[in-house]
Amino acid sequence: MKETYRKLCEIESSIPMFSQAWWLDAVAGNEWSVVLEKKGDKVVGTLPFVERKRFGFTILAQPELTPSLGPWIRPTQKSYPKRLAFEKDVLGALVDKLPQYDYYGQTWHSSQTNWLPLYWRGFSQSTLYTYQLRDIGDKDKIWSGLQENIRREIRKARDRFGIKVRDCNSISEFLSINRMTFERQGRSQPYSDDIVERIDSAAAARGARDCLVAVDEEGSLHAGVYIVRHNDTAYYLMGGGDPKLRKSGATSLLLWEAINRQPLGVQVFDFEGSMIEPIERFFRAFGAVQTPYFEITHVKSKLFERLKTVRLLFKP
Repeated sequence: MKETYRKLCEIESSIPMFSQAWWLDAVAGNEWSVVLEKKGDKVVGTLPFVERKRFGFTILAQPELTPSLGPWIRPTQKSYPKRLAFEKDVLGALVDKLPQYDYYGQTWHSSQTNWLPLYWRGFSQSTLYTYQLRDIGDKDKIWSGLQENIRREIRKARDRFGIKVRDCNSISEFLSINRMTFERQGRSQPYSDDIVERIDSAAAARGARDCLVAVDEEGSLHAGVYIVRHNDTAYYLMGGGDPKLRKSGATSLLLWEAINRQPLGVQVFDFEGSMIEPIERFFRAFGAVQTPYFEITHVKSKLFERLKTVRLLFKP
């Protein structure tokens, strides 16, 4: 089944980046699986997932550093009512083919907006938000859409601090600056260096990433960003900055440069959202459009639901 899916990903560009087989290989190795729905010999729907065992419970979710996963349904030219009926049938068939689980939880790509068939099956939905810059090929339009504070930060980084943006010398260089963000927050890095290195190797081989750092005239690293892309969309996957140099404006400059360096054909820059208020405010200041996407969950085990509720009640 995975081989069929790999071949499908090679020819079906409408499958989102984080559902592509090469991405799942990089972030999950052999731990991911997929269910397929066919009409005749044609695959009309897919649902990749990672199966995890936690305290005796089976959880179907998505890998680390994978902002979205969920179903893909083959685009169709059917009339609107028939398209909805088609999506209902495909989504139902995919869910029925999933292995037994106690909890299903995935965030779906923003292009997948019809979860109603799963609501009828007892699933739940929470709305999350990302921010997207569109038509990024029009640089003058994008610049004029920046809020003045972002334009001021970009000028400050360039003119006052003499910061230049360059490609990372190595993924280790990026990780050194990325790690500082978590250290400042008193947290450990939530993903391993090994996963980032596998992503970098796979994405670089496909020309699907930008690893950029901001450096001043003394050679000090101020900040770094890691961008991945697929088809017409670039995604801001990771970033970081030196907490001692946070006021230099380097992150604003880096993101501006990352937007401008995207190849022809890339029309959307997805900041990959944040529900954290200060981060949301920063992304919004780039003139990006608020874009909803869904977190879909389903609890089959009553014991899991009770334990999940208790954990939330006593969460610090």
